[in-house]
Amino acid sequence: MMHADLIDQEDFRERLIALGMSIPAGATPEQACELAVSGLSPERAVALRHLVEELLGGSATLLPNVREAISRHLLPALVPKPA
Repeated sequence: MMHADLIDQEDFRERLIALGMSIPAGATPEQACELAVSGLSPERAVALRHLVEELLGGSATLLPNVREAISRHLLPALVPKPA
């Protein structure tokens, strides 16, 4: 039997916490993303961008609510602003 790697809201939360972000237990993916982008420092933005690239480009399957939260909140926040 094959087992796929799944990223659910708890896995996603744990990955954000590993980056040093404070995400409370039970936070939805939307809430976790909103908290992750609030007050982003340049260093955290780089780390968060790497995490998003890893999640979206990796072999793990993101649950739809996690993928949607990333698309709606993290991607727009991580797009470089024109100078």
